[in-house]
Amino acid sequence: MSEFLNALSTHGFLQNALVAAVLAGVGCGIVGTFVVVKRIGYLAGGIAHTVLGGMGIAYYMGADPRIGAAIAAIAAAMAIGWVSLRWKQHEDIIISAFWATGMAIGIVFISRTPGYNVDLMSYLFGNILLVSRSDLLVLAVLDAAVVALVLLFNKQLIAVCFDEEFARIRGVHVGAVYLLLLCMVAVTVVSLIQVVGLILVIALLTLPAAIAGQFVASVVAMMLVACGLGVAFGVGGLALSYTSNLPSGATIILLAGTVYLLSLAAGRFIAGRRLP
Repeated sequence: MSEFLNALSTHGFLQNALVAAVLAGVGCGIVGTFVVVKRIGYLAGGIAHTVLGGMGIAYYMGADPRIGAAIAAIAAAMAIGWVSLRWKQHEDIIISAFWATGMAIGIVFISRTPGYNVDLMSYLFGNILLVSRSDLLVLAVLDAAVVALVLLFNKQLIAVCFDEEFARIRGVHVGAVYLLLLCMVAVTVVSLIQVVGLILVIALLTLPAAIAGQFVASVVAMMLVACGLGVAFGVGGLALSYTSNLPSGATIILLAGTVYLLSLAAGRFIAGRRLP
């Protein structure tokens, strides 16, 4: 750890990576809480993997893959949300179709683009060490947008996540709020791609909130704990990856997965001690 701290004081790319880990942890903690409470992890996975199609098209056209990722993520969120609201009985099949088709489109366009782009591979597998100051600005803006939306529509989001029928009776526009939630998921997915990569993004989005949900009762507390855990996993994984010369994204997810398994064991142990 001392090696990492010494390097942190002298290397600008590590300082950028540290800030990115903090910003990513806040975003995944807030939105991941709604994903876990609503139990739409699979749906969020469909949105995330459809992003590859937008990235592949943008790369083929010579544009910034992040622009393609953002457009594809929002489009996928709206389309999957619309399908989910109207064809609930076929939801899993349709999400799988979006998931596979989006990835297939991305692979086709990437294969038709001459050359090999290292930056594109970093989007697939993540490389937090390549985060620039402009990337940090984008992350900060996306985080601010998510926080603002949660503050404005917190009651509606919570109502829809726990009981759609009750929310509808209370006059909440369930469909609109649900689509807003999915768009927030899409925005968070785009913000996390550079940190852990497209393939691992759902794990960072859901694991901190899943751990927090085992030990706290309220949504607000769950969100705060999930944000703290997201930041801890990002910073801790970054430090471990730097000192051990391991891929940063994978190390962050391994740390989060290990803590999640330990939290499950701790929860079972505590529950067992409470039994008469």
